[in-house]
Amino acid sequence: MKPDHYLSALRSADVRRAGSPPVLLAPLSGVTDLHMRRIAQRLGASAVVSEMVAAAELARGDAESQVRAEGQGVSPHVVQLAGFAEKPMAEAARIAVANGADAIDINMGCPAKTVTGGESGSALMRDLDHAARLLAAVRAAVTVPVTVKMRLGWDHTSLNAPELARRAEALGLNGITVHGRTRQQFYKGNADWSAIRAVVAATRLPVIANGDVTSLEEARACLAASGAAGVMVGRAAVGRPWLVGAIAAGLAGRPVAPLSAEARAAAASEHYEGLIALYGPAMGARHARKHLAAYADAAGPGALNLSDRRRLVTTADPAEALTLLRRAFLDPASSGTTMGEAA
Repeated sequence: MKPDHYLSALRSADVRRAGSPPVLLAPLSGVTDLHMRRIAQRLGASAVVSEMVAAAELARGDAESQVRAEGQGVSPHVVQLAGFAEKPMAEAARIAVANGADAIDINMGCPAKTVTGGESGSALMRDLDHAARLLAAVRAAVTVPVTVKMRLGWDHTSLNAPELARRAEALGLNGITVHGRTRQQFYKGNADWSAIRAVVAATRLPVIANGDVTSLEEARACLAASGAAGVMVGRAAVGRPWLVGAIAAGLAGRPVAPLSAEARAAAASEHYEGLIALYGPAMGARHARKHLAAYADAAGPGALNLSDRRRLVTTADPAEALTLLRRAFLDPASSGTTMGEAA
């Protein structure tokens, strides 16, 4: 997909009147790997964003950062960068585009202490002048669309997302995503979708609303409360990469048929096998643990007994993991028999 198509997918207010709101898979650090993004997009997500990539590490040629920024088979390919210094942010953006990125997203919303401790992520909302310099550096470095993801502010005494949005527009950025919490809230309480409306009012750029969207009904409520151009789905899609496409179909007025158990098992298996191929058996198994646990949850209560669930997330044997995944989705009744007993 050409970069310009990413902008039309975001939907400005004018385009939205003639089309359905986009539904994006959020960038989740250590989670939205290449294979999860491929699956989510194939199953109907409007667009997907890479997991957060440390700009300084990508600029240094770090191998794992290059893997995180990989986008083969994803279109449009959107890479999210995080950092504090202008030069590595600009260089990382150039590298990502040279390697096929269709758009760059700048992280100003991550609340993790390991990120904010380095004055990156949502810590940048404490210094909008410096934040603007980073936006300007990335905007000047590449010709593809550049967007920024932010929170409402650092805390409730500094809800400065509208001002950051105005600066982003003035600097020539192309879109904004707002998570409806402050950094100090982390993920506690409920996302305040109505607070995002102030950001929508502050800019002509398309604004995507993020936070606590876990269903079609919540997506509709989020759009109504925020006035945003679209929504972004994050944690709810872990173990359910098909959720993003289902919400997109529902907002477009298309029938949303539940994905069959066979299709869900196939998606989970594809994701696991992709991680093993991407990182190798040992590291791939470690990366997969959070996903395997989430897929077991998505299969339903009691899909696996405690012993089999433990085996699923700890086994170093890919064949055993795949057998347990399929059992969870396709034969939950057999979970009373452990793998050891079945052997």
